[in-house]
Amino acid sequence: MRRRLAVALVAAAFAVPAVAQQQEPFEPEGYRADNYRAPVPETLAGARVLTTAEAEAIWRAGSGAFIDVLPRPPKPKNLPAGTVWRDAPRRNIPGSMWLPDTGYGSLPQAMDDYLQRGLARASGGDKAKLLVIYCLADCWMSWNAAKRALAYGYPNIAWYPDGTDGWERAKLPTEEAQPEPRPEQ
Repeated sequence: MRRRLAVALVAAAFAVPAVAQQQEPFEPEGYRADNYRAPVPETLAGARVLTTAEAEAIWRAGSGAFIDVLPRPPKPKNLPAGTVWRDAPRRNIPGSMWLPDTGYGSLPQAMDDYLQRGLARASGGDKAKLLVIYCLADCWMSWNAAKRALAYGYPNIAWYPDGTDGWERAKLPTEEAQPEPRPEQ
């Protein structure tokens, strides 16, 4: 009886890592189109994946442009007169360009154009410039946006998957951000 229990425990110990490996997120072929706040893959084909220390070094050296893609709901168009609307505050990595809502799995043409114009501004028109794309930890928005930037022909993309969550955990500075003006949809 003890021997069977020991064998069962050993077998279970070997099975747990195999199950954990199967549950690791993998890179989808296309863009992630749902459940955007979920564990992200450790890789993004064609992009450099940054740790917080690496992102900080790029930021301190000023050797890359930082792009925040955290979504932001727009002010509803049909609010009753006198209704007070307050956007949720966003603190991002200092000097970042905030291009909200550009990390969804499918973008309307106006938002796709908005992202392309934003990347062109952030890069100064130099597609070889290092662009660091981020959002929050476990946020597929940044993964999608970085993958899109690669598809647009930007070869020097760095994806910072820990985003402002990792940045703040490291007690690095943030600043209040305002998004780039969005197109009317």
